[in-house]
Amino acid sequence: MSPVRVEPVDAGAIWRVTFGGAAGNVIDRAMMAELTRVFAEAREARDLKAIILTGSGGHFSFGASIQEHLPEHVGEMLADFRGLILAIFDCRRCIIAAVEGHCLGGGLELATACHRIVAAAGATLGQPEIALGVFAPIASILLPERIGRPRAEDLCLTGRSVNALDALQIGLVDQVVETAAADAAVDWARAHLSSRSASSLRWAIAAVRADLSARIRTELPRLEALYLRDLMGTHDAAEGLQAFLEKRPPSWRNS
Repeated sequence: MSPVRVEPVDAGAIWRVTFGGAAGNVIDRAMMAELTRVFAEAREARDLKAIILTGSGGHFSFGASIQEHLPEHVGEMLADFRGLILAIFDCRRCIIAAVEGHCLGGGLELATACHRIVAAAGATLGQPEIALGVFAPIASILLPERIGRPRAEDLCLTGRSVNALDALQIGLVDQVVETAAADAAVDWARAHLSSRSASSLRWAIAAVRADLSARIRTELPRLEALYLRDLMGTHDAAEGLQAFLEKRPPSWRNS
């Protein structure tokens, strides 16, 4: 059974895309491949105007697989995640992340790649990679774009999480709702996009994201190289990941 479910709404003008099934909707390489496939199919859907992206089971995502961050897997994982982010940019449809529960790490990177984030009142968002001794390449580009460099540095360097209202205040999310976030996202798409031309929306999305799309394509491979060549050569990166998997505090050497 696919970990990604697509539900067409309003005669295919909107897709509700729900991913997950495993605990915390961890984004592993199999999940990345399925989501990449869905966004590639979305690019060919002539009448599609908006995609509502949400996690199953009460959470958006706890983040990318920690097992796949280990040295023997991390290069392939980073390449697959980059492929997913580029598929989001290339599909040229308005994508709205509907966030319930936890939206952390790679989950927040995925949400930040979307055009709009709608969060339930009880949601928690954060970029905690630094607590594991690593950093978030995608967030290092997309978070400053969304919330400005000082606030992005706060989240990336401290690893702290924020609640939905604080996220709204700093511009990390665009709307906080007391109802189901996915339903509110559908309502927003209907109110603001349904009367627009699908083809014109595609060109508007391509235009407004042209500079960011170009930066992702050039800067993200450089950050991945920094991650693989330099960061993963340190003791502390391996120690932080292993400590998390072993459910113990890390023993840092600061090297």
